[in-house]
Amino acid sequence: MRYAFYPGCTLHGTSKEYYESTRQVFRALGVELEEIRDWNCCGATALAAASDLGSLVVPLRNLAIAEETKLELAVACNCCFMTLRRSLEAFRGDPARRAQMESALAAVGRHFAGKVEVRHILDILVNDVGLPEVERLAGDALKNYKSVPYYGCQISRPKNPYFGTELPDQLDDLLRAVGLDVPQFDRKTKCCGAALMTSHEGAALDLVAEILDEAHRRGADFITVTCPMCQLNVEAYQGKVNARHGTRHRIPVLYFTQVLGLAFDIAPLRLGLGRHMVSPKGLLVRRQKEAVQ
Repeated sequence: MRYAFYPGCTLHGTSKEYYESTRQVFRALGVELEEIRDWNCCGATALAAASDLGSLVVPLRNLAIAEETKLELAVACNCCFMTLRRSLEAFRGDPARRAQMESALAAVGRHFAGKVEVRHILDILVNDVGLPEVERLAGDALKNYKSVPYYGCQISRPKNPYFGTELPDQLDDLLRAVGLDVPQFDRKTKCCGAALMTSHEGAALDLVAEILDEAHRRGADFITVTCPMCQLNVEAYQGKVNARHGTRHRIPVLYFTQVLGLAFDIAPLRLGLGRHMVSPKGLLVRRQKEAVQ
């Protein structure tokens, strides 16, 4: 199994642990990720505020590069996934827009036929690799742990054929496949505030507080995420949430690839578990103790 891979900016920067754990887990499953050459920032959601056409053309260049590989394009970041899919759908579905996009792309010496498919790595793991293969590699290391699945809002919106808009279940199923107790989590697709944290911090902190409060009520040992922006907001601002709301949250926030890596008995440092602001050390110590009992 082989895919082209678009890491996006954060996986090479602030979310290296997501990049490292993705590489480790896919290698363990025998899946090859071929990082596309000379990729550029997808523009994220901010570019659309400055130029609607620019917000379509900037990710289109990555799609054109990926198309040259003749492979499906695997994406790890929710924001990148949404941005690349938005560009692809505009190209395929709006003839007037397509002409503008083709003209802009030609100016940088690229051509795109609209044949590449954009896939989130969560979808690939569940539907291509398959849960039975994940179960086969997973040991019992996580069987006494509970985690809530937090998808964020951009993985399922706008509507796409891979994830249900309100109540996706792929991450729930994946976590159960590695032995975790996965309780109901009503805020699984609620927004974490995203970049609102830099412009209206109080409003964003209130959104994060709702996520943390429910995770605490559900008895979660940690929160499992699929998105670098969500991971940052839900983990890094727990101190400010506590100060604002009078709470005492200290809940580790792990990427789902890190969780799979632990289930596959991959060394924690190879999964980037030493980089978290809310340390998962307590989880790792407990896991070691249970392993020798």
